[in-house]
Amino acid sequence: MFNLPKYGTGGIGLARLALLLDALCIDRTRLQQHSLVITGSNGKGSTAAFCASIGRAFGLRTGLFTSPHLYRFNERFQIDGEPVDDELLEALVLRVATAITDLDHHGVTETFGAFEAQFALACLYFQEMGCDLAVFEAGIGGRYDPVRLIGATLTCVTSVDLEHTALLGNSLALIASDKSDACASHGTVIYGENCLPLRAHLAEYNRNRHVAGLHVGDGIAISSVVTSRKAQNFNCRVGETKLRGLEITLHGEFQLNNAAIAAALFLLWMRRMHPDADATRIDHAIRAGLRETRWAGRLEVIQRDPLTVIDVGHTPDGVMQALRGLHAVHGKDDWLLVLGVSADKNIDEIAQHLAPHFGVIVCTRAYHKGADARLVGGGARKAHATARIHVANAMEDAVKLSQQLARTVPRKVYVAGGLFVAIEYATVLRGGKAEDLQFF
Repeated sequence: MFNLPKYGTGGIGLARLALLLDALCIDRTRLQQHSLVITGSNGKGSTAAFCASIGRAFGLRTGLFTSPHLYRFNERFQIDGEPVDDELLEALVLRVATAITDLDHHGVTETFGAFEAQFALACLYFQEMGCDLAVFEAGIGGRYDPVRLIGATLTCVTSVDLEHTALLGNSLALIASDKSDACASHGTVIYGENCLPLRAHLAEYNRNRHVAGLHVGDGIAISSVVTSRKAQNFNCRVGETKLRGLEITLHGEFQLNNAAIAAALFLLWMRRMHPDADATRIDHAIRAGLRETRWAGRLEVIQRDPLTVIDVGHTPDGVMQALRGLHAVHGKDDWLLVLGVSADKNIDEIAQHLAPHFGVIVCTRAYHKGADARLVGGGARKAHATARIHVANAMEDAVKLSQQLARTVPRKVYVAGGLFVAIEYATVLRGGKAEDLQFF
């Protein structure tokens, strides 16, 4: 959408991006006051979607910036649940691209990255549309991510996993620290449950900036969980505020963590921005917003016969959590796995978390960034030596083969290992062409 490289050149991009925001006349003070920032290794998109849905349920005009998109670029920029339309998006892209060109003419010699331009576009879009609340999902990390320029005093770290270690550090403590830096001084970071072992480290890391930490599992409690195929019901306590009988339709135990974070973020934001708001109305908005949240690609049922479920998780912890959710909702037996892993991921590690749970595995390659299916097959074989492993290097062949195998036995189909394989599989199954998808 922007004729720019994925990452900018000339060093860390915060300074050049600040110039771009100024050139677009972004009111940074208002941006800070009206924004929530979502960081983390897994669960960012779902948590952001929960937050935006709660804001809409309260009656706030709510913007949502997420990445990557799954099917269309427009998905990254939403207001009140609707992606930006093509005509307006084209106009916004032109304005941002023109501002970048003007900066180049005025001595800014560094090259902007595409994500930086997209972030600026989201800021411009939400400002001009008068959003009362804007929810921003970070790209990578937090210390040098564009979202740091928001200066948000309410952020979260949904979870931590070993990802982008060359950029973020080679330990969970370093990665959690980097993501915490999206929060401005005197702010609050809400941490997901798997950050709890890092609580002491994070408290000291944040101390000098007077940033407070609030953890799921300590300060935020989840209880009375009941899971069915239709929904998950639970109680949540945020400090002294009790939210009973909440419901979400996104599956997986990890989604309870994400929903609790979103509820807490909204409660704290309302206390700062609207301290006189009616507590009953806030409670109703949280309930309705969580219940009405839909987010594609997360343990999503894309076909009923045979039952076919996709998940876009792409880190070891992400695929492991999703698999647990799959089993909790749909049972452990009679599954066939379609496995694909991106070439820049650790195939053996992803395969170790998935392959041992499936007797039949179809290994394939996504058109976008996919590792060779034979390499994926090798990883699956090492992880589960007795499984029946099929190799289908073309996505179309993987869809056809897996559906045939599922109908013959019969079996259920689970597509996992990475975002691209899940979305391409769904596209082909619905009659589309995987190679026509355009990812960032």
